[in-house]
Amino acid sequence: MGLRIHFGSEDVVRTRLAQTPDPMWEVLLSLHMLQTTDGPLVFDRWRREVRGRLDPGARRLLALAPPRGYSPDFLTPAAGAGGLDLGISALLSTPRGRLRDDLTQFAVSQGHTASWMRGIADGDPDALKGLGEAVRSYYRVALAPHWSRVRAEVTADLAARGRMTRTVADLPSGAFDHLLRTLHPTLEWSPPVLIMHGPHVEGDLHLDGRGLLLLPSFFCWRKPTVLRSRDLPPVVVYPIEHSPSQLITGREASGRGQALVALLGRTRATLLEAVAEGGTTTELARTADIAAATASHHVSVLREAGLLITRRVGGAAHHTLTPLGAQLLNGRRVA
Repeated sequence: MGLRIHFGSEDVVRTRLAQTPDPMWEVLLSLHMLQTTDGPLVFDRWRREVRGRLDPGARRLLALAPPRGYSPDFLTPAAGAGGLDLGISALLSTPRGRLRDDLTQFAVSQGHTASWMRGIADGDPDALKGLGEAVRSYYRVALAPHWSRVRAEVTADLAARGRMTRTVADLPSGAFDHLLRTLHPTLEWSPPVLIMHGPHVEGDLHLDGRGLLLLPSFFCWRKPTVLRSRDLPPVVVYPIEHSPSQLITGREASGRGQALVALLGRTRATLLEAVAEGGTTTELARTADIAAATASHHVSVLREAGLLITRRVGGAAHHTLTPLGAQLLNGRRVA
């Protein structure tokens, strides 16, 4: 079994590589991880912390996102790439036909649905509003405290694999083939077909000139995943290589933050943490509440130290962490 993704000449040019995690996909995939014991070194502490803090609305999401089988496609709208607010807004605007079809497929996969899901299937505004509030509540508890780490790990993984580029048009000759051949062991590139192996996927997906979004994910585990519906914007979500440290919050995170300040100074530590979120020099200056010229100076020092890289996009300088910068920010010892 497996899924065969068929590329045309236009699809190669239109294939994109996401440079940041998608919060709606991370919500869904972290809900899966919360209900398993997979990846204990990375996720056990996070699971213990989150399970005791979810409100009733957020807990309902667990039933809508079981760790095995199908989860509704409408939970991960393409607009989520623009941030949580846009993702939730798109979720609330899902056409009624999509809601009904996805939940019908969900019922077939799971053998049942909870009664409260009927309002969502009917497109009831109050039910959808409750779903949006549940997603926001879950994100606030389970992901927001760790989002800098999630983004830093994704950025470090991209940099380590030489994938710091958004479109294949930016890749040197032959790099597209190399990218697809090294994306994940369960993906086989046999031009012009990308084959995703595994019992969880099957059939054919013809891109038909739409291209493909390659989305690295922190909470994706073991194997890539795709949407069930063939008429939605095509995406392959694949797992990054995780560091051996767990997600942390609270006193331990505060202690590491103080150590970072002692090493770099408060301003540069603040800027390095801001770079984990991605941004331009102007945006970093605003975060650190300093002048743009001052931010530019400190960024240069951090870049010369090998902690960040800078790419020109149009007239703006965009900064991202290097693997070394991510390791330092996460408090790991570097040999």
